[in-house]
Amino acid sequence: MHAVRGTYPEKTAALVLNGSFAKGLWAEDYPWAKTREQVEEELAAIARDWGGAFDLSNAAPSHVNDREARDWLAGYLRNSASPKDAISLWRWNTEIDVRGILSAIHVPTLVLHRTGDRWVNVEEGRYVADHIPGAKWVELPGEDHVIWAGDADRTLDEIEEFLTGIRPQPASERILLTVMFTDIVGSTSVAAELGDRRWEELLHRHDAAVRGELGRFGGSEIKATGDGFLAIFHGPSKAIQCACAIRLRAAEMGLGVRAALHTGECEKRGNDLSGIAVHLASRLLDHAGAGDVIVSGTVKDLVVGSGVVFKGRGEAILRDVPGSWQIYAATDAG
Repeated sequence: MHAVRGTYPEKTAALVLNGSFAKGLWAEDYPWAKTREQVEEELAAIARDWGGAFDLSNAAPSHVNDREARDWLAGYLRNSASPKDAISLWRWNTEIDVRGILSAIHVPTLVLHRTGDRWVNVEEGRYVADHIPGAKWVELPGEDHVIWAGDADRTLDEIEEFLTGIRPQPASERILLTVMFTDIVGSTSVAAELGDRRWEELLHRHDAAVRGELGRFGGSEIKATGDGFLAIFHGPSKAIQCACAIRLRAAEMGLGVRAALHTGECEKRGNDLSGIAVHLASRLLDHAGAGDVIVSGTVKDLVVGSGVVFKGRGEAILRDVPGSWQIYAATDAG
């Protein structure tokens, strides 16, 4: 920022800030930063744990159960600084206070921040954007602080558009996939019975269990749907096994989960998924009850010989889908 202010203005064409802050320590007129006591606690943790497994619960909560991501970041930090240097760098960060020079920045500036950033409060990003003349403020959904976690493509798209003036259009591809929807049956009544705090804790456990099973069976999460998930697989057998495993894990928590699967061509554009296969799997979920793993006839035919046992559920008319469809319940994943 000092270079932007005027020391070397000819070297700066634009400024892009992500998850930024203006002051490292709490003050009455800057109440979002950490207190000195909190910083001392963090420094003690660095002295004790530096080089070990890194806790991603604040830096990248979407990867908190990703052992590979934790190990990679721990290695990156370990190779970047010794414990002594890490403590010094952390202290220097707390001494930052650039509030007085923000108004001196006169180059095009983009300020990006995720709404639920657990490391740097979103209000700190808003403060920076409000005090840099003409800055463009973009608030993105998510809780991750590090730029590579969460919806990194969206972040990069915003940066590319800011610098080039052109919004990138993600290339789409049509691929054959097995689509799986899951859903907690009666989630509203369960939440009402448990109360907000206990329900949030249970939902967190459910989400972690689902993501764990997706990883075990080679599934890819497309999105969480509040009390369920949309995921894809490259083969129907693993998808059925995963759905049955999720059903079992949920039952252990006292939850009734239903799932629906269909295999067909999907259009994948960035992190988005569309196509009749997605639409059809979503409609199949309407015909599932607690503990059901419902599949289309297409899925059943594709896994012949796999050992999966099905029970016929007859023909169904799926809302907004032409014709009638044979549907089945997977009773044993083989």
